[in-house]
Amino acid sequence: MIVLLTASALLLAWRTRLFNDFFSTIPFFGSVAELMRGSSGASEPGSATIKEAARPLCIVITNEEGRCGVRYDTDARNAAYDRTSSILSEALGSVSAPAEVSEEEWRAALSGPGVYFSYITPVKLSVLDGWLGARMPDFSDDPSLRRICVAFGEDRSRIYFQDFESGLYYGADTASSAGKAQELGIFSANGALFAFETDITGAENAPYLVLMQGSDHPDIHAGAAGNTEDLLNLTLTALGHSNETYRVLPDGTDAIRCIGTQFNIRLDLHGRTLYRRTDVQQVTGDTQTQSESELIERARLIIADTIVRACGDAEVFFESIVFGARDYCSVYFGYYIAGGRVILYEDENAARVTFMSGVVTEVELCFRHFSFSEAYTALLPEIQTLAAAGGEFMLCYSDAGAETIQPAWIRKS
Repeated sequence: MIVLLTASALLLAWRTRLFNDFFSTIPFFGSVAELMRGSSGASEPGSATIKEAARPLCIVITNEEGRCGVRYDTDARNAAYDRTSSILSEALGSVSAPAEVSEEEWRAALSGPGVYFSYITPVKLSVLDGWLGARMPDFSDDPSLRRICVAFGEDRSRIYFQDFESGLYYGADTASSAGKAQELGIFSANGALFAFETDITGAENAPYLVLMQGSDHPDIHAGAAGNTEDLLNLTLTALGHSNETYRVLPDGTDAIRCIGTQFNIRLDLHGRTLYRRTDVQQVTGDTQTQSESELIERARLIIADTIVRACGDAEVFFESIVFGARDYCSVYFGYYIAGGRVILYEDENAARVTFMSGVVTEVELCFRHFSFSEAYTALLPEIQTLAAAGGEFMLCYSDAGAETIQPAWIRKS
């Protein structure tokens, strides 16, 4: 009886929002359901919990033994990131105001002791700061970057990055101790090179492409992530509609449609899912001011509770955020596995989350499941591929419905 009364009291308190302030302090608790009910989801300054929506696709550690590049082995890359991300976080958290430096100084930093991170797509410095929990000092400029490096000197570290938009290079002192270099002694040299360190034709078009040894890459099993009923339930739960009344109807020969009072979802047999909020007029004009970090984080929460739960050995990374008219904003995500990007059908994204006035109005998901096979495909060595491509290239897997997909090089635009 005591347990029942306690549960009843908690339920009533929840329905009356008595405990909203309490639950808002628990990371991610109820946040998706709140935003689907029309809440902006914005946290009070200092209370937001931000998690990384993407990790570097390539990490290069330079120590006394030489150069170690980590790129295609997902487990090894994650282990390297777990060990080195604190170095980057500490450096950002104590950085002075960046100043423009020459390309020669930037290259010298890459060649000396330190750790280098390369993201697949540009990330705002403020967003990266939130992912790392660095609490970086406020700067008037908020550059987008793909490449960032912590270089160790005799006494202390310096941090360097390239502004993606302008192409200029910046450096700044940090209070991070140069003793951090000792933590990188466990990494053994594996022959990784930056393209600018070679005399290959085409290197000038992609000087900071990291060239790795070896040419074998795994074949990948690809398939459906589950049946339509399971995927629908996963989507409804993630978007806060699992306890609402809705109807499920056939929609053509290969799809179903779920219709609720404030939403509808279309899901086909291939796992392509489109959610639309149908009461959009209720949020028009109710503009909610949110930072880019907060919008990406809110989108990441939805992705983490949907396609990430069903994608197997693949990773889902943030790729871009696009702002449009009438307070519209879309956040895009892609599938990655074994250091390569998965190209879906007609180059569809793995997911898209659209906001209007800070409220989620549309979510597009592509549920797919990927796993490693025991087979490998030998590709052209990277040094030769750079010469043939004449510029930056990357590993990709084209998922057009086959049960096994093989790796290939593509020229990166």
